[in-house]
Amino acid sequence: MSVANKEPKNPYLLPFALVCSLFFLWGIANSLNGSLIRHFQFALDLKRWQAGIVDSAFYFGYFVMALPAGIFMRKFGYKKGILAGLLLYASGAFLFYPAADIRVYAFFLFALFTIASGLAFLETAANLYVTVLGDKKDAAWRINFAQSFNGISIILGPIIGSLFIFSKKEYSKDILAAMTPEQIDAARVQEALSVQGPYLAVGALVLLVAVLFAVTKMPEVGREEELAEGNVSIMGLLKRYKHLSLGVLAQFANVGAQATLWGYFVDFKMDLAPTQHLGIVNTLYRVTETMTPEQIAGFHASFALVLFMLGRFLGTYLMSKMDAGKVLQYYSIAAVLLVVLAFVTGGLLGIICIMLTYFCQSIMFPTIFALATKNLPPAESKLASSLVIMAIVGGAVLPPMAGLLSQAGGMKYALIIPFLCFGYVVWYVVNAGKLTPTEPAVN
Repeated sequence: MSVANKEPKNPYLLPFALVCSLFFLWGIANSLNGSLIRHFQFALDLKRWQAGIVDSAFYFGYFVMALPAGIFMRKFGYKKGILAGLLLYASGAFLFYPAADIRVYAFFLFALFTIASGLAFLETAANLYVTVLGDKKDAAWRINFAQSFNGISIILGPIIGSLFIFSKKEYSKDILAAMTPEQIDAARVQEALSVQGPYLAVGALVLLVAVLFAVTKMPEVGREEELAEGNVSIMGLLKRYKHLSLGVLAQFANVGAQATLWGYFVDFKMDLAPTQHLGIVNTLYRVTETMTPEQIAGFHASFALVLFMLGRFLGTYLMSKMDAGKVLQYYSIAAVLLVVLAFVTGGLLGIICIMLTYFCQSIMFPTIFALATKNLPPAESKLASSLVIMAIVGGAVLPPMAGLLSQAGGMKYALIIPFLCFGYVVWYVVNAGKLTPTEPAVN
Protein backbone atom coordinates (compact mmCIF):
# COMPACT_ATOMS: atom_id res chain seq x y z
CA MET A 1 0.00 0.00 0.00
CA SER A 2 1.34 3.44 -0.88
CA VAL A 3 0.60 6.73 0.81
CA ALA A 4 0.51 8.53 -2.54
CA ASN A 5 0.84 7.82 -6.26
CA LYS A 6 3.95 5.89 -7.28
CA GLU A 7 5.12 8.49 -9.77
CA PRO A 8 8.75 9.69 -10.04
CA LYS A 9 7.79 13.19 -8.97
CA ASN A 10 5.47 12.69 -6.02
CA PRO A 11 4.44 16.08 -4.58
CA TYR A 12 3.22 14.43 -1.36
CA LEU A 13 6.23 12.28 -0.42
CA LEU A 14 8.53 14.86 1.19
CA PRO A 15 5.70 16.79 2.91
CA PHE A 16 4.34 13.51 4.29
CA ALA A 17 7.79 12.58 5.64
CA LEU A 18 8.20 15.98 7.31
CA VAL A 19 4.72 15.82 8.84
CA CYS A 20 5.59 12.39 10.27
CA SER A 21 8.44 14.10 12.15
CA LEU A 22 5.84 16.25 13.95
CA PHE A 23 4.22 13.12 15.38
CA PHE A 24 7.64 12.16 16.74
CA LEU A 25 8.14 15.58 18.34
CA TRP A 26 4.87 15.82 20.23
CA GLY A 27 5.28 12.26 21.48
CA ILE A 28 8.36 13.37 23.42
CA ALA A 29 6.50 16.27 25.06
CA ASN A 30 3.53 14.11 26.04
CA SER A 31 5.55 11.24 27.49
CA LEU A 32 7.71 13.53 29.63
CA ASN A 33 4.67 14.66 31.62
CA GLY A 34 4.49 11.44 33.63
CA SER A 35 8.06 11.96 34.81
CA LEU A 36 7.30 15.56 35.73
CA ILE A 37 4.25 14.60 37.79
CA ARG A 38 6.29 12.24 39.92
CA HIS A 39 9.37 14.49 39.98
CA PHE A 40 7.58 17.67 41.05
CA GLN A 41 6.02 15.96 44.07
CA PHE A 42 9.41 16.14 45.77
CA ALA A 43 11.19 18.91 43.84
CA LEU A 44 8.39 21.42 44.46
CA ASP A 45 6.90 19.81 47.60
CA LEU A 46 3.51 19.04 46.04
CA LYS A 47 0.74 16.62 46.86
CA ARG A 48 -0.12 14.00 44.23
CA TRP A 49 -3.27 15.78 43.05
CA GLN A 50 -1.37 19.08 42.84
CA ALA A 51 1.32 17.50 40.70
CA GLY A 52 -1.45 16.10 38.49
CA ILE A 53 -2.18 19.69 37.43
CA VAL A 54 0.83 19.22 35.13
CA ASP A 55 -1.50 17.31 32.83
CA SER A 56 -4.27 19.83 33.39
CA ALA A 57 -2.10 22.78 32.28
CA PHE A 58 -0.77 20.80 29.34
CA TYR A 59 -4.08 19.59 27.99
CA PHE A 60 -5.85 22.87 28.75
CA GLY A 61 -3.43 24.43 26.28
CA TYR A 62 -4.90 22.18 23.60
CA PHE A 63 -8.42 23.22 24.55
CA VAL A 64 -7.66 26.94 24.43
CA MET A 65 -5.57 26.96 21.25
CA ALA A 66 -7.04 24.21 19.04
CA LEU A 67 -9.86 26.36 17.68
CA PRO A 68 -7.64 29.42 17.05
CA ALA A 69 -5.24 27.01 15.33
CA GLY A 70 -7.99 25.79 13.00
CA ILE A 71 -9.08 29.36 12.21
CA PHE A 72 -5.45 30.40 11.66
CA MET A 73 -4.81 27.54 9.24
CA ARG A 74 -8.06 28.09 7.41
CA LYS A 75 -6.87 31.63 6.72
CA PHE A 76 -3.13 31.07 6.19
CA GLY A 77 -2.78 27.38 5.28
CA TYR A 78 -1.12 24.28 6.73
CA LYS A 79 2.51 25.39 6.46
CA LYS A 80 2.19 28.64 8.41
CA GLY A 81 0.11 26.86 11.03
CA ILE A 82 2.81 24.23 11.47
CA LEU A 83 5.55 26.87 11.75
CA ALA A 84 3.55 28.76 14.39
CA GLY A 85 3.14 25.53 16.34
CA LEU A 86 6.83 24.67 16.21
CA LEU A 87 7.85 28.13 17.44
CA LEU A 88 5.42 27.96 20.37
CA TYR A 89 6.64 24.45 21.23
CA ALA A 90 10.30 25.54 21.25
CA SER A 91 9.50 28.65 23.32
CA GLY A 92 7.75 26.58 25.98
CA ALA A 93 10.64 24.14 26.17
CA PHE A 94 13.15 26.97 26.64
CA LEU A 95 10.99 28.48 29.42
CA PHE A 96 11.82 25.45 31.57
CA TYR A 97 15.30 26.92 32.15
CA PRO A 98 14.20 30.07 34.03
CA ALA A 99 11.31 28.17 35.65
CA ALA A 100 13.77 25.75 37.23
CA ASP A 101 15.96 28.61 38.42
CA ILE A 102 13.17 30.33 40.34
CA ARG A 103 11.37 27.06 41.26
CA VAL A 104 7.83 28.45 40.95
CA TYR A 105 5.23 25.85 40.03
CA ALA A 106 3.05 28.36 38.16
CA PHE A 107 5.99 29.19 35.87
CA PHE A 108 6.43 25.50 35.01
CA LEU A 109 2.71 25.25 34.30
CA PHE A 110 2.92 28.28 32.01
CA ALA A 111 5.82 26.67 30.13
CA LEU A 112 3.80 23.48 29.71
CA PHE A 113 0.78 25.49 28.57
CA THR A 114 2.97 27.19 25.94
CA ILE A 115 4.27 23.84 24.69
CA ALA A 116 0.72 22.49 24.49
CA SER A 117 -0.42 25.60 22.63
CA GLY A 118 2.19 24.82 20.00
CA LEU A 119 1.14 21.18 19.90
CA ALA A 120 -2.49 22.25 19.37
CA PHE A 121 -1.36 23.87 16.11
CA LEU A 122 0.74 20.86 15.14
CA GLU A 123 -1.89 18.24 15.89
CA THR A 124 -4.71 20.20 14.27
CA ALA A 125 -2.60 20.46 11.14
CA ALA A 126 -0.79 17.13 11.03
CA ASN A 127 -3.62 14.76 11.95
CA LEU A 128 -5.81 16.25 9.23
CA TYR A 129 -3.00 16.83 6.73
CA VAL A 130 -1.97 13.17 6.54
CA THR A 131 -5.59 12.15 5.88
CA VAL A 132 -5.76 14.35 2.76
CA LEU A 133 -2.28 13.61 1.36
CA GLY A 134 -3.47 10.75 -0.82
CA ASP A 135 -6.40 8.43 -1.49
CA LYS A 136 -9.38 8.99 0.85
CA LYS A 137 -9.93 5.28 1.46
CA ASP A 138 -6.45 4.97 2.97
CA ALA A 139 -6.84 7.95 5.32
CA ALA A 140 -7.15 5.88 8.52
CA TRP A 141 -4.15 3.80 7.49
CA ARG A 142 -2.03 6.89 6.77
CA ILE A 143 -2.82 8.57 10.08
CA ASN A 144 -2.03 5.39 12.02
CA PHE A 145 1.22 4.98 10.07
CA ALA A 146 2.20 8.57 10.85
CA GLN A 147 1.22 8.11 14.49
CA SER A 148 3.64 5.16 14.64
CA PHE A 149 6.42 7.74 14.80
CA ASN A 150 4.66 9.14 17.85
CA GLY A 151 4.74 5.61 19.28
CA ILE A 152 8.50 5.47 18.82
CA SER A 153 9.19 8.83 20.46
CA ILE A 154 7.00 8.33 23.53
CA ILE A 155 9.28 5.50 24.62
CA LEU A 156 11.98 8.13 25.15
CA GLY A 157 10.08 10.19 27.75
CA PRO A 158 10.27 7.72 30.66
CA ILE A 159 13.89 6.88 29.76
CA ILE A 160 14.82 10.58 29.80
CA GLY A 161 12.98 10.91 33.10
CA SER A 162 14.74 7.93 34.66
CA LEU A 163 18.24 8.82 33.44
CA PHE A 164 18.29 12.62 33.48
CA ILE A 165 15.42 13.92 35.63
CA PHE A 166 14.79 11.48 38.48
CA SER A 167 17.31 11.65 41.31
CA LYS A 168 19.87 8.90 41.74
CA LYS A 169 18.97 9.06 45.44
CA GLU A 170 15.73 7.89 47.02
CA TYR A 171 14.20 10.47 49.36
CA SER A 172 11.95 8.25 51.46
CA LYS A 173 10.13 9.49 54.56
CA ASP A 174 12.82 7.98 56.80
CA ILE A 175 15.64 9.64 54.87
CA LEU A 176 13.87 13.01 54.88
CA ALA A 177 13.26 12.70 58.63
CA ALA A 178 17.02 12.41 59.17
CA MET A 179 17.80 15.50 57.07
CA THR A 180 17.85 19.11 58.22
CA PRO A 181 15.43 21.63 56.64
CA GLU A 182 18.39 23.22 54.86
CA GLN A 183 19.50 19.89 53.40
CA ILE A 184 15.96 19.11 52.23
CA ASP A 185 15.65 22.51 50.57
CA ALA A 186 19.01 22.07 48.83
CA ALA A 187 17.91 18.66 47.56
CA ARG A 188 14.68 20.12 46.20
CA VAL A 189 16.62 22.87 44.38
CA GLN A 190 18.91 20.28 42.79
CA GLU A 191 15.94 18.20 41.71
CA ALA A 192 14.23 21.19 40.10
CA LEU A 193 17.35 22.08 38.09
CA SER A 194 17.55 18.58 36.59
CA VAL A 195 14.79 19.39 34.06
CA GLN A 196 16.77 22.17 32.38
CA GLY A 197 19.08 20.09 30.19
CA PRO A 198 16.45 17.76 28.69
CA TYR A 199 14.07 20.58 27.80
CA LEU A 200 16.81 22.74 26.29
CA ALA A 201 17.71 19.80 24.03
CA VAL A 202 14.07 19.32 23.04
CA GLY A 203 13.70 23.03 22.22
CA ALA A 204 16.79 22.97 19.99
CA LEU A 205 15.51 19.91 18.09
CA VAL A 206 12.13 21.58 17.51
CA LEU A 207 13.81 24.71 16.10
CA LEU A 208 15.80 22.56 13.68
CA VAL A 209 12.60 20.96 12.38
CA ALA A 210 11.05 24.44 12.02
CA VAL A 211 13.91 25.43 9.70
CA LEU A 212 13.30 22.34 7.55
CA PHE A 213 9.62 23.20 7.22
CA ALA A 214 10.43 26.83 6.39
CA VAL A 215 12.53 25.85 3.36
CA THR A 216 10.21 23.07 2.07
CA LYS A 217 7.25 23.59 -0.27
CA MET A 218 4.05 22.16 1.28
CA PRO A 219 0.97 21.50 -0.94
CA GLU A 220 -2.21 23.17 0.32
CA VAL A 221 -4.77 20.44 -0.40
CA GLY A 222 -8.37 21.69 -0.72
CA ARG A 223 -7.34 25.34 -0.41
CA GLU A 224 -9.53 26.59 -3.28
CA GLU A 225 -12.65 24.91 -1.86
CA GLU A 226 -12.00 26.51 1.53
CA LEU A 227 -11.66 30.01 0.15
CA ALA A 228 -14.78 29.60 -1.97
CA GLU A 229 -16.92 28.37 0.93
CA GLY A 230 -16.50 31.35 3.26
CA ASN A 231 -17.35 31.20 6.96
CA VAL A 232 -18.28 27.93 8.66
CA SER A 233 -20.43 27.68 11.80
CA ILE A 234 -18.89 25.59 14.58
CA MET A 235 -22.24 24.81 16.20
CA GLY A 236 -23.60 24.04 12.77
CA LEU A 237 -20.84 21.49 12.28
CA LEU A 238 -21.63 19.72 15.54
CA LYS A 239 -25.37 19.67 14.87
CA ARG A 240 -25.04 18.56 11.27
CA TYR A 241 -22.54 15.74 11.79
CA LYS A 242 -23.38 13.40 14.68
CA HIS A 243 -20.32 11.26 14.03
CA LEU A 244 -18.24 14.41 14.62
CA SER A 245 -19.97 15.63 17.80
CA LEU A 246 -19.96 12.17 19.41
CA GLY A 247 -16.41 11.66 18.15
CA VAL A 248 -15.32 14.78 20.05
CA LEU A 249 -16.69 13.18 23.23
CA ALA A 250 -14.94 9.91 22.39
CA GLN A 251 -11.63 11.74 22.00
CA PHE A 252 -12.24 13.55 25.31
CA ALA A 253 -12.72 10.17 27.01
CA ASN A 254 -9.80 8.52 25.25
CA VAL A 255 -7.28 11.24 26.10
CA GLY A 256 -8.58 11.47 29.68
CA ALA A 257 -8.00 7.73 30.14
CA GLN A 258 -4.58 7.93 28.52
CA ALA A 259 -3.45 10.90 30.59
CA THR A 260 -4.61 9.16 33.77
CA LEU A 261 -2.77 5.92 33.06
CA TRP A 262 0.37 7.55 31.69
CA GLY A 263 0.58 10.43 34.13
CA TYR A 264 0.13 8.25 37.20
CA PHE A 265 1.93 5.14 35.98
CA VAL A 266 4.88 5.58 38.34
CA ASP A 267 2.41 6.12 41.18
CA PHE A 268 0.51 2.95 40.16
CA LYS A 269 3.76 0.99 40.20
CA MET A 270 4.91 2.41 43.54
CA ASP A 271 1.50 1.75 45.12
CA LEU A 272 0.59 -1.66 43.68
CA ALA A 273 3.98 -3.36 43.26
CA PRO A 274 6.86 -1.23 44.60
CA THR A 275 9.34 -4.11 45.00
CA GLN A 276 8.10 -6.51 42.30
CA HIS A 277 9.57 -6.05 38.85
CA LEU A 278 9.13 -7.70 35.48
CA GLY A 279 12.13 -9.82 34.51
CA ILE A 280 12.08 -8.55 30.92
CA VAL A 281 12.31 -4.96 32.18
CA ASN A 282 15.22 -5.82 34.47
CA THR A 283 17.04 -7.38 31.52
CA LEU A 284 16.28 -4.82 28.81
CA TYR A 285 17.08 -1.80 30.97
CA ARG A 286 19.93 -3.42 32.90
CA VAL A 287 18.39 -2.65 36.28
CA THR A 288 20.91 -2.64 39.14
CA GLU A 289 20.56 -2.71 42.92
CA THR A 290 21.72 0.91 43.14
CA MET A 291 18.70 2.17 41.18
CA THR A 292 15.79 3.61 43.12
CA PRO A 293 12.26 2.16 42.91
CA GLU A 294 11.18 5.30 41.06
CA GLN A 295 13.82 4.82 38.39
CA ILE A 296 12.80 1.19 37.94
CA ALA A 297 9.15 2.23 37.75
CA GLY A 298 10.16 4.68 35.01
CA PHE A 299 11.72 1.81 33.07
CA HIS A 300 8.45 -0.13 33.39
CA ALA A 301 6.64 2.91 31.98
CA SER A 302 9.08 2.97 29.07
CA PHE A 303 8.46 -0.72 28.37
CA ALA A 304 4.70 -0.08 28.48
CA LEU A 305 5.28 2.47 25.74
CA VAL A 306 7.13 -0.18 23.74
CA LEU A 307 3.89 -2.16 23.94
CA PHE A 308 2.07 0.99 22.79
CA MET A 309 4.32 1.18 19.74
CA LEU A 310 3.85 -2.53 18.95
CA GLY A 311 0.09 -2.12 19.29
CA ARG A 312 0.13 0.70 16.77
CA PHE A 313 2.25 -1.22 14.28
CA LEU A 314 -0.06 -4.23 14.55
CA GLY A 315 -3.15 -2.02 14.33
CA THR A 316 -1.79 -0.27 11.24
CA TYR A 317 -1.16 -3.65 9.62
CA LEU A 318 -4.63 -4.93 10.52
CA MET A 319 -6.21 -1.80 9.02
CA SER A 320 -4.64 -2.70 5.68
CA LYS A 321 -6.61 -5.96 5.85
CA MET A 322 -9.91 -4.96 7.52
CA ASP A 323 -12.09 -1.99 8.48
CA ALA A 324 -10.37 0.49 10.83
CA GLY A 325 -13.48 0.80 13.02
CA LYS A 326 -13.58 -2.93 13.59
CA VAL A 327 -9.93 -2.96 14.69
CA LEU A 328 -10.62 -0.12 17.13
CA GLN A 329 -13.63 -2.02 18.47
CA TYR A 330 -11.48 -5.03 19.36
CA TYR A 331 -8.77 -2.87 20.94
CA SER A 332 -11.18 -0.81 23.04
CA ILE A 333 -13.07 -3.84 24.37
CA ALA A 334 -9.75 -5.38 25.40
CA ALA A 335 -8.84 -2.12 27.20
CA VAL A 336 -12.04 -2.25 29.27
CA LEU A 337 -11.37 -5.85 30.30
CA LEU A 338 -7.74 -5.12 31.23
CA VAL A 339 -8.69 -2.17 33.45
CA VAL A 340 -11.24 -4.34 35.26
CA LEU A 341 -8.65 -7.08 35.77
CA ALA A 342 -6.08 -4.57 37.07
CA PHE A 343 -8.60 -3.26 39.61
CA VAL A 344 -9.55 -6.74 40.82
CA THR A 345 -6.07 -8.26 41.05
CA GLY A 346 -3.68 -5.42 41.98
CA GLY A 347 -0.02 -6.27 42.59
CA LEU A 348 2.37 -7.01 39.75
CA LEU A 349 -0.42 -8.61 37.69
CA GLY A 350 -2.37 -5.37 37.99
CA ILE A 351 0.66 -3.44 36.69
CA ILE A 352 0.99 -5.87 33.77
CA CYS A 353 -2.67 -5.27 32.91
CA ILE A 354 -2.15 -1.50 33.01
CA MET A 355 0.90 -1.88 30.75
CA LEU A 356 -1.15 -3.93 28.29
CA THR A 357 -3.78 -1.16 28.11
CA TYR A 358 -1.03 0.91 26.47
CA PHE A 359 -1.06 -1.65 23.63
CA CYS A 360 -4.84 -1.22 23.31
CA GLN A 361 -4.71 2.59 23.47
CA SER A 362 -2.19 2.78 20.65
CA ILE A 363 -4.65 3.19 17.76
CA MET A 364 -7.42 4.99 19.64
CA PHE A 365 -6.45 8.63 19.08
CA PRO A 366 -5.73 8.50 15.33
CA THR A 367 -8.62 6.16 14.53
CA ILE A 368 -11.16 8.18 16.52
CA PHE A 369 -9.83 11.28 14.75
CA ALA A 370 -10.24 9.64 11.33
CA LEU A 371 -13.75 8.39 12.14
CA ALA A 372 -14.87 11.76 13.55
CA THR A 373 -13.65 13.76 10.52
CA LYS A 374 -14.56 11.20 7.87
CA ASN A 375 -16.33 12.40 4.70
CA LEU A 376 -16.32 16.09 5.63
CA PRO A 377 -15.88 18.67 2.84
CA PRO A 378 -12.54 20.56 2.70
CA ALA A 379 -14.21 23.83 3.73
CA GLU A 380 -15.25 22.32 7.08
CA SER A 381 -12.46 19.85 7.74
CA LYS A 382 -9.96 22.15 9.47
CA LEU A 383 -12.46 23.49 11.99
CA ALA A 384 -13.76 19.95 12.53
CA SER A 385 -10.16 18.89 13.15
CA SER A 386 -9.83 21.69 15.71
CA LEU A 387 -12.90 20.46 17.58
CA VAL A 388 -11.49 16.94 17.85
CA ILE A 389 -8.15 18.31 19.03
CA MET A 390 -9.94 20.52 21.59
CA ALA A 391 -11.25 17.28 23.10
CA ILE A 392 -7.71 16.63 24.31
CA VAL A 393 -8.80 18.77 27.27
CA GLY A 394 -10.01 15.45 28.67
CA GLY A 395 -6.41 15.03 29.74
CA ALA A 396 -6.76 18.17 31.86
CA VAL A 397 -10.12 17.35 33.45
CA LEU A 398 -9.95 13.65 34.26
CA PRO A 399 -6.49 12.97 35.83
CA PRO A 400 -7.13 15.25 38.85
CA MET A 401 -10.42 13.42 39.36
CA ALA A 402 -8.52 10.14 39.26
CA GLY A 403 -6.01 11.56 41.77
CA LEU A 404 -8.82 12.43 44.16
CA LEU A 405 -10.33 8.95 43.77
CA SER A 406 -6.95 7.43 44.62
CA GLN A 407 -7.12 9.08 48.04
CA ALA A 408 -10.23 7.02 48.82
CA GLY A 409 -8.31 3.77 49.08
CA GLY A 410 -5.19 3.65 46.96
CA MET A 411 -4.25 4.07 43.33
CA LYS A 412 -6.48 1.25 42.09
CA TYR A 413 -9.52 3.49 42.62
CA ALA A 414 -8.08 5.86 40.02
CA LEU A 415 -8.78 3.09 37.48
CA ILE A 416 -12.49 3.92 37.64
CA ILE A 417 -11.84 6.86 35.31
CA PRO A 418 -10.24 4.89 32.44
CA PHE A 419 -12.87 2.14 32.85
CA LEU A 420 -15.68 4.63 32.17
CA CYS A 421 -13.74 6.30 29.37
CA PHE A 422 -12.89 3.12 27.48
CA GLY A 423 -16.49 1.99 27.89
CA TYR A 424 -17.70 5.08 26.02
CA VAL A 425 -15.10 4.56 23.27
CA VAL A 426 -16.53 1.06 22.74
CA TRP A 427 -20.03 2.53 22.42
CA TYR A 428 -18.86 5.19 19.96
CA VAL A 429 -16.98 2.91 17.61
CA VAL A 430 -19.90 0.47 17.50
CA ASN A 431 -22.28 3.28 16.48
CA ALA A 432 -20.00 5.61 14.45
CA GLY A 433 -20.56 3.79 11.18
CA LYS A 434 -24.33 4.33 11.40
CA LEU A 435 -23.87 8.08 11.87
CA THR A 436 -21.20 8.86 9.26
CA PRO A 437 -22.22 10.21 5.82
CA THR A 438 -21.29 7.76 3.05
CA GLU A 439 -20.02 10.61 0.87
CA PRO A 440 -18.59 14.08 1.61
CA ALA A 441 -21.43 16.44 2.37
CA VAL A 442 -22.41 19.04 -0.20
CA ASN A 443 -23.41 22.45 1.16
